[in-house]
Amino acid sequence: MSIDSRVHIVTTEMHSGGEPLRIIESGYPEIVGATILDKRRYLHQRLDHLRRFLMHEPRGHYDMYGAILVAPEDPAAADVGVLFLNNDGYSTMCGHAVIALGRYLVDSGRLRLSRVTEPETPVSIQCPCGVVRAFVEYSNGKTGRVRFHSVPAFAFALDEVVDVDGIGRVTVDVGYGGTFYAIVNDKQLNVDVRKSTTRVLIEAATAVSEAVRKQVKLFHPDSDDLAFLYGTIITDGQDSYSADNSTFNLTIFANREVDRAPTGSGVTARIAVQYAKKLIGLNQRRKFQSGANDSEFTGMAIGETKCGGRFDAVVVEVSGSGFYTGRATFTAEDEDRLKDGFLLK
Repeated sequence: MSIDSRVHIVTTEMHSGGEPLRIIESGYPEIVGATILDKRRYLHQRLDHLRRFLMHEPRGHYDMYGAILVAPEDPAAADVGVLFLNNDGYSTMCGHAVIALGRYLVDSGRLRLSRVTEPETPVSIQCPCGVVRAFVEYSNGKTGRVRFHSVPAFAFALDEVVDVDGIGRVTVDVGYGGTFYAIVNDKQLNVDVRKSTTRVLIEAATAVSEAVRKQVKLFHPDSDDLAFLYGTIITDGQDSYSADNSTFNLTIFANREVDRAPTGSGVTARIAVQYAKKLIGLNQRRKFQSGANDSEFTGMAIGETKCGGRFDAVVVEVSGSGFYTGRATFTAEDEDRLKDGFLLK
């Protein structure tokens, strides 16, 4: 389907850790579905032209990211639902978006005034992976840092050996933090997560993702819609707990998209894997920094749980800061042959 000149979409623009978030406020058609995953499928099947319109150039770029607020399945369990957009489709969890949305939901008045409390305001956000509990710092009328509690996060595979084209045999962990990631240290790939060029890191991570997708069959007990590999996290290999030193990583997800932030769902997945390997304990807070720009999130496992009665899991608390960068109105002209959007590869 092609865009026509009647389109008029209004957004608020934010970022967390340098990773953009385009919050779509108005202009989308009704998103139909009984469940949040039904609505995610509806976006893909019926409204994907609007994702390309907003995420791709000339309005977006290869690494653009977006969010659409929808009604939650159960208003007693969540204040709002959210669907996430990227360069290739629709993800099931996004930590940097939850951090930014926490501030936005309080500041925009989406919560009743009686719900806004100091020193923190709780916000429950239904993501496609489940309900995520966020806590927004609030003092003297201003919002600040945000922390959130993840859905059950777990190690799906530890020390899995895969054959990676152009590299050879590589040992990876596969962790779930609302979506699945392959996790690999940079030394195995002959790269440096802090010093290698972005292009080199993209090529290495993409090769790992392709190998894991072919050689590791994923499963999630809640829904087949969650059983896909979202991307690869290249780390510095510093997996053992340290209160003083940060660990660095860079995440390549979707269609070779680069996360500027430390990746909130990736921090969740890394903590789950570290906990499964007994490299970190409960309530041991760690710093995670982005190999792209040194931005920082923190993460810690705060409790043990189960996922679907099958996987030993933890709830992970991730914290970070989101910031406003502007507002925008997006339109199109019928004569513009590039109005539907394009990507430079």
